[in-house]
Amino acid sequence: MADEDAKTTAGTSAELGYEEARDALLDVVRRLEAGGTGLEESLALWERGEELAKVCQRWLDGARARLDAALAAEEAPAGAAEGE
Repeated sequence: MADEDAKTTAGTSAELGYEEARDALLDVVRRLEAGGTGLEESLALWERGEELAKVCQRWLDGARARLDAALAAEEAPAGAAEGE
């Protein structure tokens, strides 16, 4: 069943928001740490976790880019005034 869940949701990971992906990743980690799963299910969970981690990283990278752009825009007018 988990094998099917991982395959079904893997295609929609890119559509997840950061919090959704993070929560799903935490669930995958808890299930893997709990043990008791077979090899195939563990591999499916691991693959799902890798994909969720990539989704989270994309969100964080995007947030960092937005912050950097906002900081650069804030500093640009001050830097231009000092150079005059």
